[in-house]
Amino acid sequence: MDVARVIQKDVPIDREWIGTLDGLVNADIKAQVPGYLLAQSYSEGSFVKKGQLLFEVDPRPFQAALDQAKAQLAQANGQLAQAKAQLVQSQAQLVQANANQRRTQLDVDRYIPLAKQQAITQQDLDNATQNNLSSLAQVDAAQAQIETSKAQIEASTAAVESGKAAVEAARVNLDFTHLVSPIDGIAGKAQVQIGNLVNPAGGAITTVSTLDPIKAEFTVGEQEYLALTRGTNNLSRLQLELTLADGSTYAHQGRFLFADRQVDQTTGAILLTAQFPNPGNILRPGQYAKVRAVIGTQRNALLIPQRAVTELQGNYLVAVVNSQNKVEIASVKVGDRVGALWLVNDGLKAGQRVIADGSMKVQSGMQVSPKEKK
Repeated sequence: MDVARVIQKDVPIDREWIGTLDGLVNADIKAQVPGYLLAQSYSEGSFVKKGQLLFEVDPRPFQAALDQAKAQLAQANGQLAQAKAQLVQSQAQLVQANANQRRTQLDVDRYIPLAKQQAITQQDLDNATQNNLSSLAQVDAAQAQIETSKAQIEASTAAVESGKAAVEAARVNLDFTHLVSPIDGIAGKAQVQIGNLVNPAGGAITTVSTLDPIKAEFTVGEQEYLALTRGTNNLSRLQLELTLADGSTYAHQGRFLFADRQVDQTTGAILLTAQFPNPGNILRPGQYAKVRAVIGTQRNALLIPQRAVTELQGNYLVAVVNSQNKVEIASVKVGDRVGALWLVNDGLKAGQRVIADGSMKVQSGMQVSPKEKK
């Protein structure tokens, strides 16, 4: 009967969580203007640069709108220039009207004393007075024309500014017909075919993701999260390992990035995010992987082979071989698994012998011939 000694030593305590990989940044490429998709300018799954053209929407309606906006702006500029010229003309007319009014006023001022001396007829004075009133009316008319010209300038200026805004909006819409990548990354499969109608209300045409580094998202329970945030081995200091779907250990270690803002009340868990270097973009979003971290060390831990432990209705039992080579069935409290060993928290002592394999075949008090495994 193979037996093994209860080993006592310091062992690292690790934890493992199921994680999902995702791009560190995932930029959805969506249509900003409605139109028919004319061209796709990248290879699906390839690396693209920031600003690289990915798709082109039919630009003709937007080019026409830009040309129309430019024409309206030119018209508004012409009206503004005309209003400014009219203002200059009205100001010149006002100067002339003021000069005429000063001359007629001088005639009236000169004729009044002459009329009193009967050196001129009353008709002469009346004519001078009427001419002066006419000159005053011309001054008022010129002033009114200036105000009208100023109002026209303000209206034309507003029309010009509106025209500039319309040109800029039309130019932006025309630019939106070229869908470019906002980041460096891997561009995914196109979700829309050439010739299809796209619009801003539709879904993403494709997605560009930054994959180096790549992030791994996993959840931990609230109590475990609190334990991980305390002590010297807190989250920010953990060295994280990744076990891939084929069982291999990823070559690069990662680090904790951030914790979500809240605990999910339905599950009592919180989402954590780590990041891993990804040279060559080997890892891809959507992959499942196990995130592992050593969170501490247990001093003087007792270890036995996992095969030596039998579970029966929630109780863990071990067949112990005493000094007389008789079997004693002991109830133990187990902790974490460490490789092929199991950590025992209570029920055994260091150096005791336990049946390493076949404990289900023995009973308490049975005499055995132990063969200690090295």
